[in-house]
Amino acid sequence: WTVKQTETMHWLQRSNLKTARAWRIKQALRSIYATATTPDEATPLLKRWLSWASRCRLEPFKRLGRTISKHLPGVLNGFNAGKHNGRVEAMNRSLQEARARARGYRRVENFIAMAYLIAGKLTHLPTSPFAPFLPVPQETT
Repeated sequence: WTVKQTETMHWLQRSNLKTARAWRIKQALRSIYATATTPDEATPLLKRWLSWASRCRLEPFKRLGRTISKHLPGVLNGFNAGKHNGRVEAMNRSLQEARARARGYRRVENFIAMAYLIAGKLTHLPTSPFAPFLPVPQETT
């Protein structure tokens, strides 16, 4: 960041705007996920964050806090397993981009075929005819 952007961010962090408060709450939740590695470490941090979210007077965070509270055992289990759905979301984004590039497919079978080509990580396909030719190594005796 430039010096001016850094100064602006510091001013926003110290301001009393709702967006600044929302940003601080979001960053606090991100830091919990960045630092806690076990459910035992995450439990007190999440409970403190849930208390903050319930008192923050920002309805989206109150709703998020209620959702996390309702599913707290599963959320804590996520710290134990260390798994997430990032790959699935990335694959979904790739498929949605392919759909947008094509401006829709005439038949669902065409979209399914494109999904296999994009997300299937197929290794037995022939090389592209547009790929540069690689020289064949010559044996020397």
